[in-house]
Amino acid sequence: MAIDISHSRPKARISDKMGVFMRERIVLLVLCITICQLAGVVGSYLTDLSVTTWYPALIKPSYTPPGWFIGLVWVVLYTLMGISLFLVLDSKPQPGPLKNALMPFSIQLLLNIAWSGAFFGLRSPLYALVIIAALWLSIIVTMKRFFEISRRAGVLLIPYILWVSFAAFLNYTIWRLN
Repeated sequence: MAIDISHSRPKARISDKMGVFMRERIVLLVLCITICQLAGVVGSYLTDLSVTTWYPALIKPSYTPPGWFIGLVWVVLYTLMGISLFLVLDSKPQPGPLKNALMPFSIQLLLNIAWSGAFFGLRSPLYALVIIAALWLSIIVTMKRFFEISRRAGVLLIPYILWVSFAAFLNYTIWRLN
């Protein structure tokens, strides 16, 4: 009498669970990137209101990047923000540290949109300068809190803070020149 000691069924169940787990992670990653890209879409809508009329008439420094380059940088930065957010959520931190990380992240995303509204929508480099200062601080807090949960998540925000630092200097220079 032969005894079937086949383990194929439990392996199939483990494989099924892994597939579901991977699909859930991919959906979460796509959702995180989409949320961040949507902030960019809203910001670009506010930018489009005056990028072809008011903005070209401003006196700008020689180091002002071309518009196509700025757009490309923001697509990359919003993608990195989304991946960073995913890494934080995927690490399944305790509710307290997670809330402490998500709050400044949400604030910086809103301030990011608000900057476009102030600079291009209101056509006010001065208001935009105040907002970008708050944005810069909120990114620093976000980075610190993300680093506490996931070092990789914090590192992915370094290009963002560098770009916003440059943008703040550019914003300041445009304000002074106009």
